[in-house]
Amino acid sequence: MSLAMVFVVVCGLLAVAYGVWASISVLSADAGTQRMREIADAIQEGARAYLNRQYTTIGGVGVVIAILIWLLLGWKVAVGFLIGAILSGAAGYIGMNVAVRANVRTAHACSTSLDDGLRVAFKSGAVTGMLVAGLALLAAGGYYAILLGMDASGRDIVEPLVALGFGASLISIFARLGGGIFTKGADVGADLVGKIEAGIPEDDPRNPATIADNVGDNVGDCAGMAADLFETYAVTVVATMVLASIFFAGTAMAANMMMYPLTIGGACILGSIAGTFFVRLGRDQNIMKALYKGFIASAVISLILLIPVTQWIVGFGTTLDVRGVPVTGLDLYFCGLIGLAITGAMVWITEYYTGTDFRPVRSVAKASQTGHATNIIQGLAMSLESTALPALVIAAGIVATFLLGGLFGIAIAVTTMLALAGMVVALDSFGPVTDNAGGIAEMADLDESVRDTTDTLDAVGNTTKAVTKGYAIASAGLGALVLFTAYTADLAHFAEAGQITVAEGSVDFSLSNPYVVVGLLLGGLLPYLFGALSMTAVGRASGSVVEEVRRQFREVSGIMEGTTRPDYHRCVDMLTKAAIKEMVVPSLLPVLSPIVLFVIIWAIAGMGAGLSAVGAMLLGVITTGLFVAISMTAGGGAWDNAKKYIEDGNYGGKGSEAHKAAVTGDTVGDPYKDTAGPAVNPMIKITNVVALLLLAALAV
Repeated sequence: MSLAMVFVVVCGLLAVAYGVWASISVLSADAGTQRMREIADAIQEGARAYLNRQYTTIGGVGVVIAILIWLLLGWKVAVGFLIGAILSGAAGYIGMNVAVRANVRTAHACSTSLDDGLRVAFKSGAVTGMLVAGLALLAAGGYYAILLGMDASGRDIVEPLVALGFGASLISIFARLGGGIFTKGADVGADLVGKIEAGIPEDDPRNPATIADNVGDNVGDCAGMAADLFETYAVTVVATMVLASIFFAGTAMAANMMMYPLTIGGACILGSIAGTFFVRLGRDQNIMKALYKGFIASAVISLILLIPVTQWIVGFGTTLDVRGVPVTGLDLYFCGLIGLAITGAMVWITEYYTGTDFRPVRSVAKASQTGHATNIIQGLAMSLESTALPALVIAAGIVATFLLGGLFGIAIAVTTMLALAGMVVALDSFGPVTDNAGGIAEMADLDESVRDTTDTLDAVGNTTKAVTKGYAIASAGLGALVLFTAYTADLAHFAEAGQITVAEGSVDFSLSNPYVVVGLLLGGLLPYLFGALSMTAVGRASGSVVEEVRRQFREVSGIMEGTTRPDYHRCVDMLTKAAIKEMVVPSLLPVLSPIVLFVIIWAIAGMGAGLSAVGAMLLGVITTGLFVAISMTAGGGAWDNAKKYIEDGNYGGKGSEAHKAAVTGDTVGDPYKDTAGPAVNPMIKITNVVALLLLAALAV
């Protein structure tokens, strides 16, 4: 094993070790009163039951796909698929288990001080974050090392690594979609009947859906986001390695350039671990500033560490030939710097569109004064507007990195951007933990001051969840662009090697080719159709919850008086069944679409036309998927925080007509930002990964 590989493995293990240490630290904190523990136990039980059933369903699908991959591409590729799938699921499952234990400890810590509550909540999020980064790096780097130990080379390395990304993608889309259906089915159902019809507060223990709502926060935002960013991290690193294997094949730098994305990940893990120790409240008690200190410290330390890493692996003065473009190691370092700049810009833009201190959220809150319809209109307007700045930032980043490092420079920028996934997931998981802490404080009848503290943390948690979704979307779009580049490079490689036989000129990506236009249109359709299926699923799930909560309020005497305990388990069970059932068809859409399109066009016009159509489909998915995901996520975040802004006492406060309109907007925005929007991320990438595996199958 080379020294560079040892560095990568050690960094991955350090991330896992940090996760173990942080989890022990969190679990050693006081879990509060007996009543608090009973509520937390109910949330834990529901979350475990859901994830166990979800992973059982996914496991059945995964085994079938693994067998097909084995038969078509060999056992090494099938093993890669299983490694990606198992570790992606493990990262989310472990993180969720820590989060559902940290929520009650955060609630108790908030009875002591805001600083104690922040410390417990953030450290629990850091467990998930570091496990995601560490396990993803170990998956890609570790399997690469094993393949090298088997004397594998060329496609015998590339295809198993691509399959590893496919395994992670499959788990991610199921986890994101299933968790999103569960959490928003509960949230929307609980809000519609509880807040609007019954007029009771959020997380009121009299609401039969309140436990399901808290369960959903964990299976959606903790497990779902963990699987999402694990997949994006692994897929992007693998895609960059694939490009390196093609661009630098036969050169003295080939092995080093395949290692470069892995060592970037290792360096940024060290930076992220160091950054977690900078998260602490200052004198102004500003929580967002405390979290940003950790994020900025992670980025700065990572940039410093990338200097010796780049010099070691590439050499600042080394000149490389990237498809006719001369690129130096210094150019690639600057590409990494641009990747981190894009991350910072996306974080700022998303906070602007979802934070309560800025125009978009306040305009939605103001529109709520004139009714439900004007709230919806303004929320939709902000969701559409929110796509402009991210598109400009991403476009500028693509141009700048291409001018510096060619297509490989774009890949390095995305790899560096994703290498901060550990800190980003920590910020995301902070949100559901603080949300659950507030719910537990409400249901356990803790002092009002405790709920005020948890609400302060939760308001920031709403913003961090939105910010990290913006980061995930941007990285997904750029990561998919790297995958598309890998598709075109792979296609050219197989054609030159004679492994795929196509008529000369039949692979044509020009817009004068009607099959390219067809591919673009169908690819552009996929995110909209996927979003429609996702939103419809949430609508059906939440409708069943609404009926059940109404039934219990109507038929079970004593609930509203607080003398009878609602049947929480029934709502949890209903949503578990609904989410498992509803997630399958939308999740298989991006898996089957490129295969079906290829087969149909191949039958009509030949293999070259089929491959051209699939390539165009990938571009269509990337383009519309990026806009759909950003629009849904930012718009949903604006609706959510507009409601929070009114609840803070603005425009009449809780119970006012403006508040009722804002609750309606929030129920529309919830499946936007927590189900359909985030699930588009893995959908974009899984379509691209399937296309790469399709090429590999044709080349056998």
